[in-house]
Amino acid sequence: MSWISDKKIQRLRQAAEVPDLTGTHYRLLERVAHGGMGVVWLALDEKLDRRVALKVLDVAGEEEARILAKLEHPGIVPVHDVGRLADGRAFYAMKYIEGDRLDRHVSGIAGVPERLRIVLRICEAVAFAHASGVVHRDLKPENIMVGPFGEVLVMDWGVAEVAGTPGYMAPEPTRDARADVYSLGAIIGFLIDGRLVGRHVGKPLRAIVEKATAEDAAARYKDVQALAADIAAYLDGLPVAAHPETWLDSTARFLQRHRLAVILVLAYAVVRLLIHIFFGA
Repeated sequence: MSWISDKKIQRLRQAAEVPDLTGTHYRLLERVAHGGMGVVWLALDEKLDRRVALKVLDVAGEEEARILAKLEHPGIVPVHDVGRLADGRAFYAMKYIEGDRLDRHVSGIAGVPERLRIVLRICEAVAFAHASGVVHRDLKPENIMVGPFGEVLVMDWGVAEVAGTPGYMAPEPTRDARADVYSLGAIIGFLIDGRLVGRHVGKPLRAIVEKATAEDAAARYKDVQALAADIAAYLDGLPVAAHPETWLDSTARFLQRHRLAVILVLAYAVVRLLIHIFFGA
């Protein structure tokens, strides 16, 4: 009996995954990723002479394509076509997105505000999906794409029928809209990890994360719009619902928001004081 290495087994497994596109107008170019419930390939649409992302599903159903087809939003990748292979598996073609996953892209974003603005873009797409009756159930940095022009797109909606990813999935067994709120809170936590530790200004933002990722679903934000509103308030230097303020918090927030004006007033006061001391004027 000959021994087959793990690497060779992996290559054989990947070769077996290569779909037979006979009868379609697509030509495979390369394997891109293994996403929710299937493999994503970069393919050429020979009819329209354009590159597309072709997802071949592990199951025969076309529910994932139907989910995506009704989510027409700038933050959600549009579906161009759907079909079935000779072996019975369903596939669909969607716009191919140039760019990088958020978990890789984030290293090039230095500021917390810039990172939070990406979260707001994610919230817009997720809120739209919720309004259409679709819950993602597996939101995580790996499922967010950031394009070369700053476009933010939420991927892998086909996992709307599976459990989710540890670290980002809500603890309750039922995955509804507040489960996506939990995942969004975990994404914020990932984006700001370690950046606000020990800083007073970080308290409201940490409170936002804690409220979004509360173990009890009822204690979380009621919906994605409420979470987004608190993020926007934080970015604007306003009070956030997740963090009841003391007078010290209010004062610190006011000073932070108007720090330039405060510095100018203090500088003016110091100059006037020095003039009075030395010149008696």
